Amino acid sequence: MTDGAAENVPDLLTRRDIEALLASMGADPKRSLGQNFVVDPNTIRRIVRLAELEPGDRVVEIGPGLGSLTLGLLGAGVEVTAIEKDRRLAASLTERLGPLAGPRLRVVCADALTVDWPSLIGSDRHVLVANLPYNVATSIVIGLLDGVPAIDRMLVMVQREVADRMAAGPGDPSHGLPSIRIARRAVARRVAAISPDVFWPRPRVDSALVDIRRVHPAPIEPSDEATFVTAVAAGFGQRRKTLRRSLSARWPTEQVDAALAAAGIEPSERAERLSLEQWAALTTALVGEAPR
Repeated sequence: MTDGAAENVPDLLTRRDIEALLASMGADPKRSLGQNFVVDPNTIRRIVRLAELEPGDRVVEIGPGLGSLTLGLLGAGVEVTAIEKDRRLAASLTERLGPLAGPRLRVVCADALTVDWPSLIGSDRHVLVANLPYNVATSIVIGLLDGVPAIDRMLVMVQREVADRMAAGPGDPSHGLPSIRIARRAVARRVAAISPDVFWPRPRVDSALVDIRRVHPAPIEPSDEATFVTAVAAGFGQRRKTLRRSLSARWPTEQVDAALAAAGIEPSERAERLSLEQWAALTTALVGEAPR
């Protein structure tokens, strides 16, 4: 039983359990899918505790693998929709945990980057709790914030450097495009460091947990979404250059000068120092200065 919670949930998985399960399937971890399994039960308990879940909550887990975290979530009494891209692992989860968890577990074999989220979870409030594949973690988080309002809170495990970028504010060396894309809809905080020793296979990088909470209403609403994203991407595309020079790679210099002046931003400013409000003002100015 996990953490004294729900009935009919087996103990949390150890490294020996993970190795035995993979051996029984004749399988090895797939590096291409970022398959590094958490094999430390105490780390799973820590994640579940930091997720601040209540019995009956609806939780989405992306990349459940063999169910290390899934078991911890079920033990907390929540309903889990587990999205697993690897067909072998999805089938194993369904076979092993389905009969025990009953309707509280739904395993979906799909790619989280392309799944039809409205059809999958509807409009009811959900929490994302996941050990995300490192190579797509940022894309998943930003995609959910931008397009899946039903997920209003996340606790995700990602590479430490990615966690720093997700939570960084203006002036921080890690502040960049992901920071802005996340901050325009949510507040992100790095809440825990995770050692590579809790994984098998052991990754070559450190990990961290990031708590992301959607803000209602959103802190800013850019006048033009495409221009906002393009401006931020251009600004951070050449971090060592001034904002004027970075933006001039995308727009005519005269248009950039006029937009910066209209937004009250010095041409010598750098992208990592701008606030959300300044990016919104710059977007409005760029749209207003568009060639006619």
